[in-house]
Amino acid sequence: MSDPTPNTPSRRLLGILSATVLALGLAACDKADDRTVGQQLDSAVAKSGQVASDAQRKMEAAANEASDATRKAAERAAAVMDDAGITAKVSAGLARDAELSAVKIDVDTRNGIVTLNGPVKTKQASERATQIAQGVQGVNSVVNQLTVSSAG
Repeated sequence: MSDPTPNTPSRRLLGILSATVLALGLAACDKADDRTVGQQLDSAVAKSGQVASDAQRKMEAAANEASDATRKAAERAAAVMDDAGITAKVSAGLARDAELSAVKIDVDTRNGIVTLNGPVKTKQASERATQIAQGVQGVNSVVNQLTVSSAG
């Protein structure tokens, strides 16, 4: 049986030329870099180290940002809890006063600022409500929007 691809001189020449062109092309790629293989390897290792160091710095920065965001969220949650506690204490104080109706007086607290809304029977009762609210720990100020009304 005969070989379907005979090994002719032109085929061998084509193979040799292809290999030569490929070798010259690869050699040309490295012509601009006249460092030794060891120097090139050292450079690659240094670049890898720098990339790893940059990645570590970025991760640390992201962790710090996440930590700051968590701390701020915790502070906001604590402020809301403080405001709720202040509201409860002011309402309890108003309920202990016979002249004031804790049910009719709305107490709202934001950032330690207490706002009182609703009806009271006298101007003195309105002033007493302000004093009660100011006496609660954590209250920064009181906005008294109580109205004197015979229905209070």
